[in-house]
Amino acid sequence: MRTFKATVILGILPLMAGAAMAQDYPSRNITIVVPAAAGGPSDTVARLIADKMGAEFGQQVLIENMGGAGGSLGAARVAKAEPDGYTLLLYHVGVSTFGALYPDLPYDTDTAFSSVGLVTDVPMTLVSRKDLEAADVAGLLGWLKGEGTGATFGTAGVGSVSDLCGRQLAEAAGIEFTVVPYKGTGPAMTDLLGGQLDLMCDQTTNTANQIKAGEIKPYAVTTPERIALLPDTPTLAESGLEGFNLSAWHAIWAPAGTPEDVRNRLSGALQKALADQEVIDRLATLGTTPVAADLATPAAMDERFKSEIERWSKLLAETAAN
Repeated sequence: MRTFKATVILGILPLMAGAAMAQDYPSRNITIVVPAAAGGPSDTVARLIADKMGAEFGQQVLIENMGGAGGSLGAARVAKAEPDGYTLLLYHVGVSTFGALYPDLPYDTDTAFSSVGLVTDVPMTLVSRKDLEAADVAGLLGWLKGEGTGATFGTAGVGSVSDLCGRQLAEAAGIEFTVVPYKGTGPAMTDLLGGQLDLMCDQTTNTANQIKAGEIKPYAVTTPERIALLPDTPTLAESGLEGFNLSAWHAIWAPAGTPEDVRNRLSGALQKALADQEVIDRLATLGTTPVAADLATPAAMDERFKSEIERWSKLLAETAAN
């Protein structure tokens, strides 16, 4: 009987400790790791919501940019962090490709993270340097199959959403280009603006302002429907690539083992940030909207993450086989 009581007490102690942690959380600054260079779309989204979450907690929410290897290096930083809610990951759909693309990762993408919640679902745009001659998607594809053979296509590295877009485009259109990997689409955009890069596929958060200013040329959006921010830009599907559909959702994760109460507190702060009118208005200028509150939860993101891992693992296997 004494042994039984001791076992029960010992079993309860971790739960009590977790509850105490959640009650005191956060007592210091929180770091959100963005596995891409500053100035890119993921960085833009992260900084926008970090300010609001920090105000909710009464603590600073800092951004740490850590690009490289398609985002997997920054994700590794979070996977190895203490599961206390003070080191988080904010990135996009690319996280769901890590397991398929990097079999030697020092962590298992399927189990290394605990979801906090979905943030936003961002359309992608296929864009070029402003002086590229092709007037539309048909002309661009013709150019790529002819005199444009070997054109440069910028990405944020293997497995990034810009890379996935390029892979899908090449596969669907039967074209080839020279992929130029960067540490993020921010630096790639700099080269596109300067004319040193021919093409890229990037989120509206990183292209909308330059498109409106006439500094780069838009060819299409990657979603099934046109978007309100760029009403004159056709979809790839209506431009001849039937069924093309890709968007860059962003989410927040904590290291696996982070107490549920802490994740719920983070999710609550995220939901308030996404309901803030300033955030809504700012995201609208970037061609996207915050997700509904019921999607900015750990449970909803767990389900989404699992389905996306299955989707991209299948697609990448098929692409490699071809």
